[in-house]
Amino acid sequence: METLWFCLVAIMIAGYVVLDGFDLGAGLVHLFVARDERERKQILGTVGPVWDGNEVWLLAGGGTLYFAFPALYAASFSGFYLALMIVLWLLILRAVSVEVRNHVDSPLWRPFWDVVFGASSSLLCLLFGVALGNVVRGVPLDASGYFFIPLWTNFLPGANAGIIDSYTVLVGLVALSALALHGSLWVALRTAGDLSARSHRAAGRLWWAVLLLTIAVTLVSFDIQPHLYGQFARWPWGCVFPALAILGLGGMLVFIRARDDLKAFLSSCAYLLGMLTSVVFGVYPLVLPANPHPELSLDIHNAAAPLYGLRIGLMWWIPGMILAGCYSVFIYRHFSSRVKPE
Repeated sequence: METLWFCLVAIMIAGYVVLDGFDLGAGLVHLFVARDERERKQILGTVGPVWDGNEVWLLAGGGTLYFAFPALYAASFSGFYLALMIVLWLLILRAVSVEVRNHVDSPLWRPFWDVVFGASSSLLCLLFGVALGNVVRGVPLDASGYFFIPLWTNFLPGANAGIIDSYTVLVGLVALSALALHGSLWVALRTAGDLSARSHRAAGRLWWAVLLLTIAVTLVSFDIQPHLYGQFARWPWGCVFPALAILGLGGMLVFIRARDDLKAFLSSCAYLLGMLTSVVFGVYPLVLPANPHPELSLDIHNAAAPLYGLRIGLMWWIPGMILAGCYSVFIYRHFSSRVKPE
């Protein structure tokens, strides 16, 4: 049952990254690919109907994490308190910028909120990557299952590392570039005319950055966290997850060159799913590795809720997720056409 909930939490987080990732990426690139107010409205029109529904998956994932693995939730939200508050404020600023930019017709008002939208989207991409890097690297858990970690120390990924170090910044840059590419492909798919062509060209350039950063983070991750190599060596079938990422990365290049926006975007989804599931498989059964004392790590057994609660919770989780899934399908089908300038 613990493994099942581990997989369910991973699926929800991966779903959030794929869905909210494109509108984070769209916010990141919209200041660079849009040339005027009309084109900025086009980009906002591609994410406006779906961005709040996408963030439901973040809330649902957090709630599921709290229910299924309360020890992990307690440790993470105490040790990463400052970072999580920054994420919360960025989410608030991003939502406010989308909702209020059109309330005042002023030459200062709209550009200001456009910058807020782009900056908050960019920082969220970076911070989500940094958070994932901390999970892979490990945190200084003590015997009670709690830890304190400063925002940064000497930027070296050792026993005294902070939340931000050279490794977590590298993972953050991977997330930033990958979601910028994801968002560019979304804008190219959902818009028309010069804006779509410009976004398509931006995606072609970003692909090379994603390729180089993916190679770098893969090599460094196996050095930083030895558990990854042991897990893949023990269960070779898990190579299907990095294979999915490789196929998605290659597919993006092929379909970008073929100007097939839909298949390029779906390849980006495959890349993100492959990268995230590779991390999940690599750290299993750990949910929060301890560094430098791996014997103190939280895993699916010592961090999980009682078995009875997990069984009852599954009965409520299934219909809830069916409703959320149906809502998402309806919204995406209803707003599936391209957003045109007029």
